Parts: sequence; structure tokens; C-alpha cells
Amino acid sequence: MAGESKSRAGEARLWRNARLATMAESAAGLGIVEDGAIAARDGVIVYAGPEADMTAALLQDAEIVDCKGRWITPGLIDCHTHLVHAGNRANEFEMRLAGATYEEVTKAGGGIVSSVKALRAASEHELVAQSLPRLDALIAEGLTTIEIKSGYGLDLENEQKSLRAARLLGEHRPVTVRTSFLGAHALPPEAKGDKDTFIDLVAKGILPAVAAEGLADAVDGFCEGIAFSPEQISRVFDAAKAAGLPVKLHADQLSNLHGAELAARHGALSADHLEYTDEAGAAAMARAGTVATILPGAYYFIRETKKPPISVFRQHGVRMAVATDCNPGTSPLTSLLLTMNMAATLFGLTVEECLAGVTREAARALGLLGKTGTLEAGKSADMAIWDIERPAELVYRMGFNPLHARIWRGQ
Repeated sequence: MAGESKSRAGEARLWRNARLATMAESAAGLGIVEDGAIAARDGVIVYAGPEADMTAALLQDAEIVDCKGRWITPGLIDCHTHLVHAGNRANEFEMRLAGATYEEVTKAGGGIVSSVKALRAASEHELVAQSLPRLDALIAEGLTTIEIKSGYGLDLENEQKSLRAARLLGEHRPVTVRTSFLGAHALPPEAKGDKDTFIDLVAKGILPAVAAEGLADAVDGFCEGIAFSPEQISRVFDAAKAAGLPVKLHADQLSNLHGAELAARHGALSADHLEYTDEAGAAAMARAGTVATILPGAYYFIRETKKPPISVFRQHGVRMAVATDCNPGTSPLTSLLLTMNMAATLFGLTVEECLAGVTREAARALGLLGKTGTLEAGKSADMAIWDIERPAELVYRMGFNPLHARIWRGQ
């Protein structure tokens, strides 16, 4: 793992002789500051800007780090993952390479149901142990914040177990973990095909219990023909509102059920995937301030051909985040650097869109933009220091990690 800067609580710290990509909304483009510096106290940025403009007070009692001309960006944020899962589905990958369809894989015991079986069989400790290497891979590339969904338990006991394991990851590693309850992910075998009864269980039973225990920061759902209808998802979202939790949505990935519009109507933080989203959906998201989370890993892995409407999102001013969608079945990806390259190469995102997508807009998609995602005074000192000549290298390179140091909350 790349080195991590460390400081004692209460200490002031100054990173000088650096080039900054602040990603601040008030700045143009990447918010580049040549000859920049960042000062932090108690884990919070108190200054980010030209070194020449610093006041003398910022230097008092500060430990000074000479960055030797390196670039500093906000710490990276992965705003859509299913990181906590048990086992893997490499066998299904082999089956698909041999020509098996999704339906054939499912009939052979594969698909989400196989991950449900594996998670239910694993203990909380085993889930943490299996998930830590995936988290470590992301941290090694400068990750400071991650969202982790449940959705492989599909009953109260196992959804709670999954979310507790996700919370524990944040105790085992210096990283901010946000959790999303994804009870409306798939139909468990014991539901015997009865989606409405299962949705009632999720909305009236599992979700309130999860919320009461403080295990979830948001509620997610999968709106798709192979999952749940807009009406069924609306019932879950109404329950989320009653519990005081914001919502997110897997929308329009395989077909257009107008999931983007559904997410917007419920004021969702984000709608994710969006390959089949139409212009009405994009316009609704723009009006609602719902972020479009772009997931090129899943598009690549399942060999999709329908691309999300990036130009339409731009036209309507929809904010775009970029995430790994790390999961065992359709995106076994644990690299935000590779994800950015995929977003640029497959979907045509610019360098600025990619970098904003894994910093500022990813923070927005988690409701955390007031706390992290940019290098600005008042925000958490979550940063990544890079051995690069220009920010485009972070998107351009494949299989190469130029991280010099990672700072989380000033440490």
C-alpha cells in the first residue's frame, strides 16, 4: 500500500510546494493552483490555495511537508459498491464465455441468488475478512470514502449482518464508510416469486428495523424487469422517507422503466447505471438535483452495447459521478483509476468529468459534498498526493498506480 501521512490529533499540518487540483465548484475546470499549499488543523482544511497568499498564522506550530512539486487532489470516493459479499462468481464468468445466457446461468443456480446463498452462509467476521482485501485495493489508489450496499442478505438477519460488516470495515481501516440498505435488490428463494409480499416485508419490516439500529445512511433499490417495478420501488422509498433516510436507485440499466424519473420524483441523491435513460429522465434528474452515477465496469463486464446518454446529461446539466460498482457478478472491479479510464474510453467522459466524478460529484451522490470531495477550507483533510506531471495521467494510464501518499482526516 502507498505510504500514508500521519499526524497526532490536534496538530496543525502544512503541505507546501504542491500543485493542486482543488475540484472546487467556484473554480474553473479542475481548480488548478500552481505553487499551492494546503493547511489543516484537527483533520480539517483551513487553507487551500496559492502558497504566496498564506497568512503567517497558518505556519505557527505546523508540521511542514514539502511535496516537491507533486500534485494533490481530493481523496478519491467510490460512491457505488457492493463491496461486502462472500465468495465469487468466476464460474458464471466461464459459463458466459462459453455462450450461456443470463437465464441459463440463473437456472444453474447462479446470479444474485448464488451470492445470497454465499452471504447467508458466512459469518460477520468472515464477511469482514473477505471484504478487506477489496477495500485495501481501493485505498491503495487514494480512496478516502466509500459507499457499501447490502442486498445479498434479503432477510432481516442477513441484511443486518451485511451492514454491520460494512460498518466494521470503517473501524478496521482509516476510511469513511457510508452504507446503503438495498433490500429491494432481488427476490429471495423463499419468496417463491411473490414480489409484492416481499416488498411489503422490505418496506414494513426489514427497513424500519435497519433504520432503528442506525445501520443505513441511505436506501437503494433495483428498478428493472428482472427485479422490481416502479410502483414496488415507490413503496420502499415511501418507507425510507418515513424513516428519515435519503434514497438512491439502480435505474434504467437493462431497459427503460423510467427509473431516472422515479428517482427524481423521490428526490434521490443519485440514479445509477442509466444506460437506457431517455431525455425526459435526464431533464427530471437535472430539476431534482439527482446525480447520474456512471458505472462503466458493469457495462464492460456484461458486454453491454447501449451506452448511457452522456451528451444528454451534459445538455441538461446533470451532474455525473463515476464508480466501480464493485460486485461479484457483473463488475468485480476494485480500481477507481481503471474505472476512470473506462469512463473516458467507453463513454467519452473528459478528464475533468472523470476526476470530478470520483471526487466532488461522488461526494454529492452520497450527500457529503459539504464535508469532502474538494480541497476547500472547512472540509475534511481527505487528499491524495500523486507522482504525476499532469492530472490527465490519472485517467490515461492503465494498470499503473502513481499514488505517493494518502491523507484521511489530516492523517
